[in-house]
Amino acid sequence: MSSKDAGDIAMVTKAYEFTETAHKDQKRYSGDPYFVHTAEVGFLLATAGVDAQAVAAGLLHDTIEDAGVTPKAIEELCGKEVLKLVQGVTKLGALRYRGMERHTESLRKLFAATAQDIRVLIIKLMDRLHNARTLEHVPRDDKRKRIALETLEIYAPIADRLGMSVAKQELEDAAFPHAYPKEYEKTREAFTERKSENEKRLEKTEHDLKREFAEANLRNFRTEARLKGFYSLYKKLERKKWDFGTIYDMRALRVIFPTVAECYTALGIIHGHWRPVPGKIKDYIAFPKPNGYQSIHTTIYTGDGGALEIQLRTEDMHKEALYGIASHLAYKESQNNPTQTKSGGLEWMRQFLPRIGKAKDVPAPATVQSGKRSVAVPSWVKELAHAQHEPEKSDEYMDTLKSDFFSHRVFVFTPKGDVIDLPLAATPIDFAYAIHSDLGNKMSGALVNGKMVSLDTALRNGDMVEVITKPSAHPTRKWHDIAKTSMAKKHIRAALAAMKKT
Repeated sequence: MSSKDAGDIAMVTKAYEFTETAHKDQKRYSGDPYFVHTAEVGFLLATAGVDAQAVAAGLLHDTIEDAGVTPKAIEELCGKEVLKLVQGVTKLGALRYRGMERHTESLRKLFAATAQDIRVLIIKLMDRLHNARTLEHVPRDDKRKRIALETLEIYAPIADRLGMSVAKQELEDAAFPHAYPKEYEKTREAFTERKSENEKRLEKTEHDLKREFAEANLRNFRTEARLKGFYSLYKKLERKKWDFGTIYDMRALRVIFPTVAECYTALGIIHGHWRPVPGKIKDYIAFPKPNGYQSIHTTIYTGDGGALEIQLRTEDMHKEALYGIASHLAYKESQNNPTQTKSGGLEWMRQFLPRIGKAKDVPAPATVQSGKRSVAVPSWVKELAHAQHEPEKSDEYMDTLKSDFFSHRVFVFTPKGDVIDLPLAATPIDFAYAIHSDLGNKMSGALVNGKMVSLDTALRNGDMVEVITKPSAHPTRKWHDIAKTSMAKKHIRAALAAMKKT
């Protein structure tokens, strides 16, 4: 173990022991010691593989707000970097705002801190994840539902946009029963009715797939089943008007290879043996999602009257899909120290876990590495950090967050192949303004996949959109009614106001 690794372990150990003392007289709604929460947040961060400073900050994240610890004490304990992370996660201290105004200002503060260091948002997500897991202990129904709705509408979509699928699905499924109990029961019952049929289909397909791969001398891979989350299933069923015949991915078969070439070889073998469902082949390796997700998805007819989705990816893509941007925060395995990832990671956290009864639940170790790799903050975080907001318009600000940043997404392409990330049902008008306000203001028409379409056309995943402009073109009030994003509506209102003045 290097001296740097030893220093990181010592720092996290100090943070752990300091936090345990700071919260010693506090209890959770469940009756558990409050310290259980902070330890779990540290554990979740370690699992995601972030650096030691972020793990220490996760352990300390509530000490200023809830235990009366001074910023100076944290700085002396773990340094300025950890203090900045803790302060970034801490909510507003002064009672300058109340209710919705206080809530939106806390979010703005969070995004402003995140624009400086993406680890702030990852710590906040893991904090919310553990709180969502324990929602049943929140005593008041209205508060429990408010937290659950906020988790579904804000925090789970943030995890999705950061590419952290593990956090996204667990946040959704922990909050779903408390936000929409009737819809949860309906979805759970519908899933249970089809559980046995789906399991048998997946098992048979997996067996046949391994045989086909072996005959083609493709042997270096592993498989796992992917179960769709209940909330994700519910949202899809809502979009499909509860037609289960159109849902092919309640369970999916995931196949993980060492190389990209083997993924494409496997795709050829699969399509040589099973007939693919038209329109259900998605190559996110060639065209990654904006959050970095890469994988090949294909849905095949299984020959028993049903269909099954198969996902093909490499080990690196799999890690990225699970932990997203967090997977970039740790250093890659050092060529000079090839055993680093084997001796690091969660091993040093294991000594603490028996105290909170979680030692048996530790997954395969991720790696908590020394230092922090430089990771670019996503542009949408910077937009949120610099968004103008008047406290008296808090409801409008929240609506903008939900519609422009945290709604169900579609991914469309420019003629040059650039990916534009838009909310569901976005139109060519939204596309144009997402690129530049001047392009939107001079738009006279749009081509989607080479064909002229009306400006109120809802864009779909994979569409290639080309904006046609004219010098004499200008926005109209109808455009404002058609547009889905607050950004497009804002630019249209500004253009219309400017036209009135001339």
